Amino acid sequence: MKLMRVGEVGSERPAVRLDDGRVVDISGEIKAIDGAFLASGGIEKLRARLARDSSAFPLVDPAKVRIGAPMARPGNIIAIGLNYADHAREAGMDIPKEPIVFTKAPSSYCGPNDTVLMPRGSQKSDWEIELGIVIGKPASYLANEAAAAAVIAGYCVVNDVSERAFQLERGPTWIKGKSARTFCPTGPWLVTPDEVPNPQAFDMNLTVNGQVMQRGSTKTMIFGCHHIVWYVSQFMDLEPGDLIATGTPPGVGMGMKPPRYLKAGDVMELEISGLGRQRQAVGQA
Repeated sequence: MKLMRVGEVGSERPAVRLDDGRVVDISGEIKAIDGAFLASGGIEKLRARLARDSSAFPLVDPAKVRIGAPMARPGNIIAIGLNYADHAREAGMDIPKEPIVFTKAPSSYCGPNDTVLMPRGSQKSDWEIELGIVIGKPASYLANEAAAAAVIAGYCVVNDVSERAFQLERGPTWIKGKSARTFCPTGPWLVTPDEVPNPQAFDMNLTVNGQVMQRGSTKTMIFGCHHIVWYVSQFMDLEPGDLIATGTPPGVGMGMKPPRYLKAGDVMELEISGLGRQRQAVGQA
């Protein structure tokens, strides 16, 4: 199932993209795609309802409405750093022996096609295509990777936009460079695990102004999706609706020679196979 939300900021309505490509408004059936919905088994109930009669739901033309992020704002946005060996090398950093865990402010969360606003004083804003994992059940001290797989509600596209000067030159923590408003475009869909036979087989690509910058695959992750969820659960309680961004392949602006950073007027386009496309123009806060 491909869950999504449509409508203007603050007024998004839950929707589903059906297998035939039609999008239907399900706001008459559920109030929100949020942690409570995910934790209550809402996806399975909704799947059964759609199977009975999807024609009962009003159609939505996605070309005529804003596409929002696919679920309500997460309580936590957790990210994994340097999770592709070739990206670690281009950043001039050691390949990690354990996952590097940091956070992005939930206020950075936005829709997949919303304008990305460079923060005031930004000089080195950068792009990062990432596979996102959404948590569907409470998870703490998971026993193993199989248990981790069982708490995943779905997968999505994330652009972990990063201001490198704020991240790397303004003290030892990364959150300052990761948390500006609009720095976490997410979606367009939350794709449930039944449609993802292997999360370590996604192809990923990102362009800036039509030029390919990143092209990779989740098969080259250092730490796989299920391991990441298991690992993070050893250090914090994961809650339904939490979002984990799993790291980026090589090709970020920081790694180019000379570095190439975003400027107002640039356009980023991102795609992960089976999870949909994003497109963001770059503006100034």
